[in-house]
Amino acid sequence: QVQLVESGGGLVQAGGSLRLSCAASGRTFSSYAMGWFRQAPGREREFVARLSSTGIITYYTDSVKGRFTISRDNAKNAVYLQMNSLKPEDTAVYYCAADRALRGSYRSVGEYDYWGQGTQVTVSS
Repeated sequence: QVQLVESGGGLVQAGGSLRLSCAASGRTFSSYAMGWFRQAPGREREFVARLSSTGIITYYTDSVKGRFTISRDNAKNAVYLQMNSLKPEDTAVYYCAADRALRGSYRSVGEYDYWGQGTQVTVSS
């Protein structure tokens, strides 16, 4: 069992930066791949980024490539999402998620076993 708690969201102007954190409980955190998703009002939850358990393999959705960076610190049981050059269209609730083992598509909500409660990111124009 893994419990996830996100933090770091807030209100920022376009072009600004935020760093989201996700704190995980459990002794097996280092064995999980971690992902970030987001959900804007009236839209489905969508994939943002994924990082392998080793921290070596990363995936990003095209709209955030070059602007967002996912990282993890297994010693601290934490995963991060550094978001730079933020745009109004990045406004959403951001969720971190843990995946025990890749069974299908890493972009799929159903792939992930545990979810945090989300943190709001609002980017003003």
